[in-house]
Amino acid sequence: MKHAFPGWTMVGLLVAIDSLSYCTTAQETPSITREILSQNRDGSSITWFHPKACVVPASDSMAETLFMTMQGIDGSDTFGPVHSWSSVDQGSTWSQPEPIHAFNRREVPNHPGLMAGVCDVVPEYHPPTDTVLAIGQVVFYRGPRFATKDQLARYPIYAVRSRDGSWSKRQVLHWDDPRGSFIYSNNCGQRVVLENGDILLAFSFGSTSDHRSVATLRCRFNGETLSIAQVGTPLELKAGRGLLEPSLTRFEDRFYLTLRAEDGRGYLAVSQDGLHWNRKETWKWEDGQPLDLSSTQQHWLTHGEELFLVYTRKAMENQNVIRWRAPLWMARVNLEQHRLIRSSEQVIFPMIGDGVSQPDEVALMGNFHITPVSKNESWVTVGEWLPRKDARGNLLLARLRWPAK
Repeated sequence: MKHAFPGWTMVGLLVAIDSLSYCTTAQETPSITREILSQNRDGSSITWFHPKACVVPASDSMAETLFMTMQGIDGSDTFGPVHSWSSVDQGSTWSQPEPIHAFNRREVPNHPGLMAGVCDVVPEYHPPTDTVLAIGQVVFYRGPRFATKDQLARYPIYAVRSRDGSWSKRQVLHWDDPRGSFIYSNNCGQRVVLENGDILLAFSFGSTSDHRSVATLRCRFNGETLSIAQVGTPLELKAGRGLLEPSLTRFEDRFYLTLRAEDGRGYLAVSQDGLHWNRKETWKWEDGQPLDLSSTQQHWLTHGEELFLVYTRKAMENQNVIRWRAPLWMARVNLEQHRLIRSSEQVIFPMIGDGVSQPDEVALMGNFHITPVSKNESWVTVGEWLPRKDARGNLLLARLRWPAK
């Protein structure tokens, strides 16, 4: 069931709304419709978080399916079991959420009371094997809460969904490298499937909690097992925890990385082969002014001949919102300068509330995902989170539609 967006009329929910200021021609301007897929602003249900979708193409016996993973959130880094639901009518209706048992919490041997769960799951369809590969990372809990003092080494966990809907067992993507002895993770990251079926993904890794590096890896996947075949050259940042939550895309003849950081900035890097990277660059506007970012992920949106970045940033209206995690913006990338075009910036999800005087009333939208649905439509999904209001929030979908050419 869909519900009216807080502060909006039902009409505003169901019809396309002209985007905010954009650039150049009307053919480049998407319309945006915003929907609530699950409501929990009143605290009566589950606050679904980390909603990430992929398209499973139609087969002789099955319609095209939009498949989404998500999990509840009860507090900072405190997530419930990973669930999935699906839609066969382009998101008009959805099945009931079902737990993915491969990602359930499990007891940790030799650590009484410690449980290993999974979070940050990203599902992607893998065409050569006709499977959905869902990759997350391990996270440790004591009782219902994040085990702050008992976080063991962190590493990727994955499971495989077959065409019939069945799931494989839970597996670990092994990387026997001392550089990742404290953590190596692709958490929330976008990845690329190559023509031969290999998968390029990026790790944030480190031997300690500080100054993590990022490198891309070429992985082999046969529909059952994921393994590392090649590791690229690392990128580094000696500030805070370093470089985090890398997202990768391929656009035209190059690969692009966008990187979360803890020095008030975000970074991008460009590569010809997806493994060896040019020097990382600070995200800036075309005039050279850097974006003010606060340790929050960014993701890529590609459409036709255009590459966009989706992000949160500091603005006059959100200056007291935690990490400026509302509203959610997008802007087109100037591919020659590797900078954002300020005149193209638009709001995907507006900030609801007063981000200056009443920031605790503003839902955070810092964990989101991009799904290319068709040639003319992309989705942005996000789970709202009101951390000082009993972790309440809605599960939101924005449909970005471009005029057909």
